[in-house]
Amino acid sequence: MQLKAAYDQTALLEGLARQDKKAIETIYKENFNLIQSLVLNNNGSTEDAKDVFQEAMIVLYQKVQSGSFELNCQLKTFVYSVCRRLWLKRLMQQNRYALYESHEDLVVVDEEVEDHEQRNLEFSLMEKAMNSLGEPCRSLLEAFYLQKKGMQEIAASFGYTNADNAKTQKYKCLMRLKKLFFSQYKNGPQ
Repeated sequence: MQLKAAYDQTALLEGLARQDKKAIETIYKENFNLIQSLVLNNNGSTEDAKDVFQEAMIVLYQKVQSGSFELNCQLKTFVYSVCRRLWLKRLMQQNRYALYESHEDLVVVDEEVEDHEQRNLEFSLMEKAMNSLGEPCRSLLEAFYLQKKGMQEIAASFGYTNADNAKTQKYKCLMRLKKLFFSQYKNGPQ
């Protein structure tokens, strides 16, 4: 599912680069309501939201056209962060944004985006580590952490003699996953 979403985003960006109407409409449909809410909830109008969204689409288009653009987060996150920056900049220019008293406070936005992008990178590395973990470890960890199954149930479905043996195996698998994750984390994204 995560891979399909990444493929969809890549296909949308490629479509945007080709100025494909369907790709542009899809990006609009998937993102405009969020941007409109952002602008309307922060002293703006629907027209302002359209303007900001259009500017963000131009930024995205230019980045995709450069050929060196690499999306390190969800497309929705990227569009939102660009629109948020553009809207804050516009509000400051119009002196309509009282919450930010100095230009230095805008660093907070950059830090939020960087934190979000860092979290996305870590999730991506964890997914990669999980995929390279192999069976039965992958299924065992998914059963415990994602499906919230108890040790007794895991022991029965994986053929362990008792819950303690399943727990020991889960621990070993977790240590292998941790080792894989941190070796990838240390080496950076590939």
